[in-house]
Order: sequence, then structure tokens, then C-alpha cells
Amino acid sequence: MRLLCLLDVLALIPLVLADCTCESDSKDRNKGEALKYKLAAIVSILVAGAIGVCLPIVGKTVPALHPERSIFFIIKAFTAGVIASTGFIHVLPDAFENLTSPCLSKSPWGNFPFAGFVAMLAALGTLIVDTLATSYYKKLHTDKARLGKSIGDEEKAGENQGHAHGHSHGSISTDSDSDLLRHRVISQVLELGIVVHSVIIGISLGASESPSTIRPLVAALTFHQFFEGMGLGGCITQAKFETRASAIMALFFSLTTPVGIGIGLGITNVYDENSPTALIVEGIFNSASSGILIYMALVDLLAADFLSPKLQNNGRLLFWSNVALLLGAGCMSLLAKWA
Repeated sequence: MRLLCLLDVLALIPLVLADCTCESDSKDRNKGEALKYKLAAIVSILVAGAIGVCLPIVGKTVPALHPERSIFFIIKAFTAGVIASTGFIHVLPDAFENLTSPCLSKSPWGNFPFAGFVAMLAALGTLIVDTLATSYYKKLHTDKARLGKSIGDEEKAGENQGHAHGHSHGSISTDSDSDLLRHRVISQVLELGIVVHSVIIGISLGASESPSTIRPLVAALTFHQFFEGMGLGGCITQAKFETRASAIMALFFSLTTPVGIGIGLGITNVYDENSPTALIVEGIFNSASSGILIYMALVDLLAADFLSPKLQNNGRLLFWSNVALLLGAGCMSLLAKWA
């Protein structure tokens, strides 16, 4: 009996070791078929990303979709849920998987949770950049407003009515400029976080030669880019960039994953996803990206809107915004089954 138990344990050893192997699995490789899926992925992801990011930007021409309207808050809550889920469910687990791989040396990678540490540093770094940039631009515009008011006072000394009008206009303009600059900082930092992990996803897909791996990723990443594009597009809309700047940001987002797939195609023969260098680089970038996305979703997108007077004083809008938030997070989490 003991001999049989020993034989069973010995039989399981190859199965356990197989899970920890650092060699690429060549059984399911088919370059020709994989290439077809990759080309389909480039087209579908490019189109989905472009539609997603352009919908809110083009939608601002529709009165019902203006940033001041209630429906815009609901859409933004949905996309914030998508971005939060991307950071928590998609990117951060990948980072932990990369940096705790058995293909890496035990020291230091097995002795410290580097993925969580880098994500925390990225979130805190984003907070510092967000705070300093907003404070700097707010102070800059306040000083300009004071200078303009001082010059106006000198030119209109004795015109009390004109003086009062100039003072009021300058105060409103300063507050408006401060909010606008904050939205611009938010949109640019958010795009940075999205772009980093989109390129990594693209390279991984492009370098794979397994049709069974790529096939489910095509549909999942198409929806992934569409939802993320809606979130970024909403922030770009609120930032009120010039048409050219908005177009450049939208184009840059739309092209990142397809370009990553193209890079992956070019390095297929030399890229090894299980090599220590690839695992460390992907793990560090995924960790940093997740920290940025989580911070942006929770602080700059959700907290800023959910604690605003518009939602706090409108119970119905707050309810539907919460529903949209949970729906967005749920849809994106569901995609983790395939991507």
C-alpha cells in the first residue's frame, strides 16, 4: 500500500514541474494561422479603440452629451469602473505573475512583493505629479489674473463700475482656468497609464505563435480598448483641448496596441516571454501602469465626481451613477476570463 502511494506521488512530480517550466510551449505553434489572427487583431482593436475614444469627443456636439449634463456623469462613472477594473483585475495580477515567476531567481524577486511595491510607488508618484502640476498652474494663472487686474485698475482709476466688473470677471476666469487645467493634467496622466500597459499587451500578443492563445484575446482586447477609449475620451472632452490636440491624443491611444502587436510580430523569433529580462520588464511596467490607473480611477475620476455637489444633491443621479460604476467594473472584470 505504501509502495503504491509512493508511486502516485512520484507520478505527480512531472506534472508539478511542468507547471513551473521556463521553456516555451511549442506544441500549439502555428505561425501561419497565428498571423491571420494577429492581423485581424490589429484591425479590430484599432477600429474599436478609435470608436471608443472618439465617441465622447464627437458627442460633445450633441447637447444631451455635454459634460454638464447628467448622462455624461453616468457614462463617466461606467468608464471609471472599467479603468479601475483594468488596474485591479487585468494589469496588477499580470504584474504579480511576472515578478513571482519560477523563471526568476529566488533572490531578490521571491523575497519581496515588488509588484505591489512598484504599484504603490506609481500611485504615490501620480499623486505628487497631480498635486504639483495643479498647484503650479493654479498659482501661475492666479498671478496672471492679479497682474491683469492691477493693470486694469491703473487704467480705469476713477471708473468704479468698470473696476467692479473687471474684478468679478477675473475671479470667475481664474476658477474656470484652474478646473480646466486640472482636467488636462488628469487626461494626460491617464493616457500615460493606459498607453504603457496597452503597448505591453500588444507586444505579448504579437510575439505569440499560438492560435489558441490569440483567438480569445482578439475579442476580449477589442472590447477592452473600446471601454478604455470611452474613459479617456470623456477626460479629453472635459479638458477642452483644441481640436488638433484632441485628435493627436485620440490617435495616439488608438495606435498603441496595434503598434505593440507590430513590434511583437517583428521580434517573434527572438522574444521569449519566459526569459528573466522579459518577465522583469513586463512586471515592472505592468505594476507602474496598474498603480497609475487605480489612482486615476479612484481619485481623479470617481472621488471628484461622486463627492461633487451635483451628485450629492441629486439622489437619482447618484443612484444611476453607482449602477453604471458597478456595471462598468463588472463588464471589464468578466473579460478577465479571456484576457
